[in-house]
Amino acid sequence: MDAYLAPTSFIDSDSPVVCAFARSTISGATTDREKAVRLFYAVRDEIRYDPYSLSFAPEAFKASTVLATREGFCVPKAILLAAAARVVGVPSRLGFADVRNHLTSARLRALMGTDVFAFHGFTELYIEGAWVKTTPTFNRSLCERLKVAPLDFDGRQHALFHAFDAAGNRHMEYLRYHGHYADLPLEKLIDAFREHYAGIAVRLEELSRGGDAARVGTLAHGGDFENEVTADTAPAPERDATAPEDDVECD
Repeated sequence: MDAYLAPTSFIDSDSPVVCAFARSTISGATTDREKAVRLFYAVRDEIRYDPYSLSFAPEAFKASTVLATREGFCVPKAILLAAAARVVGVPSRLGFADVRNHLTSARLRALMGTDVFAFHGFTELYIEGAWVKTTPTFNRSLCERLKVAPLDFDGRQHALFHAFDAAGNRHMEYLRYHGHYADLPLEKLIDAFREHYAGIAVRLEELSRGGDAARVGTLAHGGDFENEVTADTAPAPERDATAPEDDVECD
């Protein structure tokens, strides 16, 4: 288990800010399961899901950076959970899969050109003798806007995306698993984006080249995913039956 407890370049569990976050979150917890559950909910809800924060700058994937920005897409959030778990002695590793997301914003779908999210990241935690998959991606406020139940985690059962939303509509489909890793395989992630989103990959590589700031090369500055999905799912305003019809010129 040494590889799943040691700090790495991305899972920087030796960072003072990551250590402080993890230890304050598990205060009062006595078992690995209790610690893991508390860390899951902290990462899920205290770090806002933002798919537009995607960047190829290595610094953007560090757990300490995610804590500094308080936002991230699935992979950085999974990295932060993995790092916090290692701080408190819970072995952790990263898992990846391609998923089809049926609930996304029209703007993001147009930008990506597909509803398949390649190399989606989640966290695996070793608890009570077994590896358990956890997905801290979507914060509660976003789930409420999407009208899907937020993922819960009890430290025993896998917490993977729901197949359907509350209305019975398709939510997420897992298409292909890519295995698990002790640290982020950044080059594999970049290769997956080159394959699935060629235009985005080229743009991010150009913007990220030579930059070291956390948000250099992000997918879209100023995007607000929560407000987008709210607008996309809002019902169309009803027409006032008492309002006069528009004037129409007749021949």
